[in-house]
Amino acid sequence: MTQDTSSREGDETAARRLADAFSPSAIDALLKDAKSAGTPIDGVDGLLNQMTKAVLERALQAELTDHLGYDAGDPAGHGSGNSRNGKSRKTVSTTNGPVDIEVPRDRNGSFEPAIVPKRARRIGNIDDMILSLYSRGMTTRDIEAHLREVYGVNASRELISNITDVVVDEIKAWQSRPLDEVYPILYVDGIRIRVKDNGVVTTKVAYLAIGVDVDGRKHALGCWIQDTEGAKFWQKVLSDLRNRGVKDILIACCDGLTGLPDAIHAIFPDTVVQTCVVHVIRNAMRFVSYGDRKKIVKAMKEIYTAPTLEAAELGLAEFDKQFGTQYPGAVDVWHNAWDEFIPFLDYPPELRKIVYTTNAIESINFQLRKITKNRGHFPDKDAAMKLLYLGLRNISSQRGGESGTGTRGWKVALNTLIDIFPGRILF
Repeated sequence: MTQDTSSREGDETAARRLADAFSPSAIDALLKDAKSAGTPIDGVDGLLNQMTKAVLERALQAELTDHLGYDAGDPAGHGSGNSRNGKSRKTVSTTNGPVDIEVPRDRNGSFEPAIVPKRARRIGNIDDMILSLYSRGMTTRDIEAHLREVYGVNASRELISNITDVVVDEIKAWQSRPLDEVYPILYVDGIRIRVKDNGVVTTKVAYLAIGVDVDGRKHALGCWIQDTEGAKFWQKVLSDLRNRGVKDILIACCDGLTGLPDAIHAIFPDTVVQTCVVHVIRNAMRFVSYGDRKKIVKAMKEIYTAPTLEAAELGLAEFDKQFGTQYPGAVDVWHNAWDEFIPFLDYPPELRKIVYTTNAIESINFQLRKITKNRGHFPDKDAAMKLLYLGLRNISSQRGGESGTGTRGWKVALNTLIDIFPGRILF
């Protein structure tokens, strides 16, 4: 059991004990009194808020007693060198709304309360809530309005920005964390974002690398923002992966990214670069009119489902013969991608299903696009990276956390990979 799990279970036990302390009749009496006095159940002036105040103040008194070593009025405190010294008032933000509390003080000023720390103005899950809302694409302006309307909490946009900035060090640690020595499959793809650079809003690309480990679990290995793709940029990315411990990649799946194949072969010379088949089909369909889409798709299927390279070449020749005059752009897409497509034809069906497409990474990019589209543009690359990282963290927590998500049919595919790449998969 992890420390976080133990802490969470301890909090749940304390919460149940507190709830059990109130009998049904006591709760009924509280509700009746609140109703007769016109006090709402929730909200800033609600019953729950008042109970939060009472619990916090009682907990603070208990903390001070523990700090001093004697109860209020106990003769044991005489000559102890420290004593109670009145109270100070402060307002703290909670998920029930702002609460005005009285914080006890000691004469020596050495009391450091834990439940409401000194100078703290937010307790509970307010910070976590802000990070959660931000990671789902809400702007600081939206979060500010949401907290005020729903919880009565006044949180400025500057404060929200400062709270989200706590992940900056987390991002650095994530981008430099050690990686596995071998990733049988690496998926690479990018999404376009708009970022202000030197006073001008420009389009940049955020590239995401997803590695499938030997257990078939998918992990986001890193995210890099670049103006344009190129060999020099990809050389840096691949060197970064190698410096973090990656010694081998069996198959790298990508969408014809400029300079990436050469960079992969320079850093990992034995890696097979496989173009995403779905991307080839999609790019070819850009040149096809709507009325011809079905027959074009059927003709292309003869290429990428071919059992051998020779059969695929015959399929491409037939595709060119039928549609080369009408749709030369679609045929050129296949010719241009051919060298990175044909490794796919050497794989048996169980492995083709896994490397057929970069959908594993496209589904993540789709969710990242949803949270970035609310921003007209980002003020800088750091702001963009912050949101992308929080989005990835949020997606990962839904997809298996640190252990990553599995790959369907992985055991069969793994045995096939061991046959195709003997001696390269380490356990």
